[in-house]
Amino acid sequence: MCFSLSLNLCVHHTGGASLKKLYGSLFTLSMIWGTSFLFIKMLVEELGPWGVVFWRCLFGALTLIVILLLFKRKEVAKVKSEKIPWIALLFVAIFNNTLPFGFIAMSEMKISSSFASVINATTPIWTIVIGVLFFHVSSNIKQWIGVLMGFVGIILLLNLNVMGLIGENFIGAGTMLFATLCYGIGAQLARKYLKNVPIIIVSLLTLSISTLLSFFIMLSSEKGFVGISSIDIVYSLIGLGVFGSGIAYLFYYYMVKEGGAEFASLVTYIVPITAMLWGYLLLSENISANMISGLLFVFSGVYLSTVKRRKSIQITTKVG
Repeated sequence: MCFSLSLNLCVHHTGGASLKKLYGSLFTLSMIWGTSFLFIKMLVEELGPWGVVFWRCLFGALTLIVILLLFKRKEVAKVKSEKIPWIALLFVAIFNNTLPFGFIAMSEMKISSSFASVINATTPIWTIVIGVLFFHVSSNIKQWIGVLMGFVGIILLLNLNVMGLIGENFIGAGTMLFATLCYGIGAQLARKYLKNVPIIIVSLLTLSISTLLSFFIMLSSEKGFVGISSIDIVYSLIGLGVFGSGIAYLFYYYMVKEGGAEFASLVTYIVPITAMLWGYLLLSENISANMISGLLFVFSGVYLSTVKRRKSIQITTKVG
């Protein structure tokens, strides 16, 4: 039995997720998305922004179809088509996949990957602001301090300076900023309207919708339809589509559903760190002192930003 507690702190035990699973998903997703900027950079000149979006979503959707058929057939049986919130899925697909994927690809044609990573790290800020203003999500001062600390940590990690930022292309920066805004909206929409839909169904349907939308946008773009011309493109699309979109979104929507939109958005703080780890392991790049100090800020920010969620999970564990 779940007892009624003051301040609405009681959560059903069956709907809660353990901290270990949530943080495990956060780390795994950050490791996968740590390579995304690299793959986008490799693909965008060849395929164009909307070609990247189309092939990325297509590879991701096909991956989830295979997973669904092999391991998750029972999930399909549980869902009746008339109960699927198609309007909500459409808007989540637009704001979580189609638009941000396109904006990121466009931005990487104009700005450096490091600058794009910093702007991408503003996603938690937008997620909290949008949640408070439009979705009646409560927040506290510790969460806001944690978000700001995390953003400072990203700047330290990348060793950016004001003059370096001024030299960047602000059209590219603007499209990247629009991408983070879209992610904030998409996360809150998914948290509010898709919490009762199985995670793999949400992931598959949103990527499938985005595949169709981006296909028509690609046809009307300057490059038009662009096919896959080399095995290197295939490898990059496997990294970006199969892992970065298909498998990654299973972890992402799991965190949105069980940890909240704000918690899921914190992955954007960890991604630059994992990108640097990949650089160290694969390209023998150095890890400097400013990276260590940045790490401390980022992890402190994640800790403060998730205080509210940790308390909720702890109460879930004790009361059930």
